[in-house]
Amino acid sequence: MIRFGLRLTLRGGRDAATRLVLIATAVAIGVGLLLATLAGLNAVNTQNARFAWLETGRDATATQPSSNTDVAWWQLSADMFQGKLIGRVDVAATGPHSPVPPGIPALPGPGQFYASPAMSKLLAATPRGELGARYPGRQIGTIGDAALPAPNSLIMIIGHTPAQLAHAPDARQITSISTTSPSSCNGPDCAIGAGVNARGIDLVLSVVTVALLFPVLIFIATATRLSAARREQRFAAMRLVGATPRQVAVISTVESSLAAAVGTALGFGVFFVLRPALAPIPFTGEPFFISDLSLNLLDVVLVAVGVPLGAAVAARLALRRVTTSPLGVTRSVTPAPPRAWRLIPLLLGLGQLAYFVAAGRPASTGGQILAFLPGFLLTVVGLVIAGPWVTMQSSRFLARRAHRPGALIAARRLSDNPQAGFRAISGLVLALFVTTVAIGVITTITANDGGARSTSADRATLVDDLVQIDKAGQRLPSVPSVSSSLLAGLRSTPGVIAVLLVHEQPSTGQEFPPGLISCADLARAPALGHCAPGAQTAAIDPDAAGSRFQPRNWIAAHIPPTDLARLPVRSVVVVTNGSRAAVERARTLLELAYPQTDSPSTVAEWQADNGKRTAAYQQLANVVIIASLPIAGCTLAVSVVAGLNERKRPFSLLRLTGAPLRVLRRVVLFESAVPLLAAAAVSIATGFLAAHLFLRSQMHETLQPPGAAFWGFVAAGLIASLAIIASTLPVLQRISGPENARND
Repeated sequence: MIRFGLRLTLRGGRDAATRLVLIATAVAIGVGLLLATLAGLNAVNTQNARFAWLETGRDATATQPSSNTDVAWWQLSADMFQGKLIGRVDVAATGPHSPVPPGIPALPGPGQFYASPAMSKLLAATPRGELGARYPGRQIGTIGDAALPAPNSLIMIIGHTPAQLAHAPDARQITSISTTSPSSCNGPDCAIGAGVNARGIDLVLSVVTVALLFPVLIFIATATRLSAARREQRFAAMRLVGATPRQVAVISTVESSLAAAVGTALGFGVFFVLRPALAPIPFTGEPFFISDLSLNLLDVVLVAVGVPLGAAVAARLALRRVTTSPLGVTRSVTPAPPRAWRLIPLLLGLGQLAYFVAAGRPASTGGQILAFLPGFLLTVVGLVIAGPWVTMQSSRFLARRAHRPGALIAARRLSDNPQAGFRAISGLVLALFVTTVAIGVITTITANDGGARSTSADRATLVDDLVQIDKAGQRLPSVPSVSSSLLAGLRSTPGVIAVLLVHEQPSTGQEFPPGLISCADLARAPALGHCAPGAQTAAIDPDAAGSRFQPRNWIAAHIPPTDLARLPVRSVVVVTNGSRAAVERARTLLELAYPQTDSPSTVAEWQADNGKRTAAYQQLANVVIIASLPIAGCTLAVSVVAGLNERKRPFSLLRLTGAPLRVLRRVVLFESAVPLLAAAAVSIATGFLAAHLFLRSQMHETLQPPGAAFWGFVAAGLIASLAIIASTLPVLQRISGPENARND
């Protein structure tokens, strides 16, 4: 029977060949997107793992060398250039067996450094006074890809003598290179430039996986059901001439499995074609190496075996009427209408999310995955299970409001088989749910900590905080002095408008007390804020790190401006005309004067850093939205076309009884659009509720309603869906001809 099934599939005429091509093509698209999803998730983990060596030295302030290992001095810091983060690692070997980070053959000696390829290009293209002068010595090599999280990573490894780093406040002795990636780093100082919040990466990726896989799997399942009704009739005829249920099942399984297997093989080709286009997309805020978008053995086996197996199961389930009785196809009766119990899984999923609002989220990331992922999974499954019930209710609403034959026929058809009516729109319903959750969460995060949009003044104002932190994370009691030669050099730099000083407030018992600045100076730097009316001196309060200024109206200080000169300087503020050369030359002078302090940053750069987590989550949300909606559109198109082809005879009979073609078109539009709009409303409401429950339990924040752009996006999506449905209407005239009304 297997050979007979293959013969029917491969040599069964035009209909069989067309069906094979359509199913294989649809499955190929779905499998390609599914593989791209899995590879993207693997790439995020691979990229995150390459940050591991930058975690070196964070677990201990000192280590003891073993008999075959020499210690090395290690200092990790961050530099900036035009808003781009530069990871700087200063190292000093104490012997031939000092640990060496990946990507370089040996530690650089004093006066030598390695640079990443992107950093090498930047150094070559930038005047030395704006960038190169910050790094002592000469470049002796390029850092390999093994040490680079992304192709555009800017990283420097600079060599020194042990004596030079021994007195640096945050330099540490190490005996090994860290292999702890940021996904398992729970401290505040996770790797420089990590694209995804380290403590939440596993939870985010788990939710993204669920969000992307369901639309793809529904698309594949829809594709394998193409021409299901026609095949039922053919197999019923086989049963009438003596074929056993087992033989019919084997033939059906061979036909569906072969098409799915061909589509799966083509899907792997689609994936490899997509890889170069996917790699530059910054899923985590940084692009990927093409090699990062890889599949592990489990991914390959699950897709290569699971998709054809799923197609076989779907074919077997589709033939349950034929195997029960060969007359089951023609003597079909209206199934029992869906009951309200279908809402139970959906309510259970939302109930689980609501439980953690009251009980509180688990402390560990693994516990959070076990807490929230089943809730989202059950909610998604609940939407699919509840969909036919929602479709049934929409058909009853349509029947009560219908005044024309097209609407009445559509309502009757929907009530006869609400499962089939919902199947066509199920992918779009899930896509709307995923989009709503993503937009709801991102909108709320942005509203709470997304940071302000930078202005030209923010981009032109450079701040260097002179407060130093020791190896234990405590503030050192003193700050470096500001030399007159530095001030003169800054003021003589082309493009520098003013150099302002923020002074240390006399001891207040605070580790990071507010700084003091005269209101006359503050007026020249509007990016830092404003004085209170009538005040002469303002108390500027940086955040706990002592670095970021928040633009606001500052309170008055009770110290006259003339007394500020006697106080130590805690920050140097350089106001420029906003040109790149002015900002970077001033930054270079400050870094050379204070090499042991944090890199000077503009106010705009601090604001961008403050919103980095939001930007990373926004990228992941964009990926989910951009991927799920086209998949849902393809699912809708395939479902509508398949439904039309399976109803050739009913439409032909309606045409023969006098129904105009425009009535049939209204039937198709109503039976697709009415459940689509009803299910979309339920999906969006459920998405907002799920997002609110997640935000309350995970972040203790209240859902902020999205703006008009979201509703415009939803309206555009629904209009596009209706356009897809309308694009299939020309097929009606061809399939509803009198030749299709005959009995086989």
